[in-house]
Amino acid sequence: MPVYNKLVRDLIPQIIEAGGNTCSIRVLKQGEHIEEIKTKMQEEALEFLEAASPKEAIEELADILELVHTARQMYGVTYEQLEQIRTEKQRLRGGFSKGIYLIEVEAEAELI
Repeated sequence: MPVYNKLVRDLIPQIIEAGGNTCSIRVLKQGEHIEEIKTKMQEEALEFLEAASPKEAIEELADILELVHTARQMYGVTYEQLEQIRTEKQRLRGGFSKGIYLIEVEAEAELI
């Protein structure tokens, strides 16, 4: 029997059992849960990086967004509050839409 030891979507146990299989699960405590969300976010980011088609990339982005929403809820932040933080950072430092790739900075102090 394969061992996964990872965070999965809430309905995965029912899907496994509907397929005629059995599985073992446990519900994570809050501290464990947020750590596993961080781990899962890395996993999904790597899958986004390795996506071979736009469709696959969008599927991975949807998974990342689901993790963002779950983490946001766990930290007690509304979507509006998160969006306000995002837009303020964009106003102060810009977004990522222009594709600016920093090569080098010649300075005595770190700027970023």
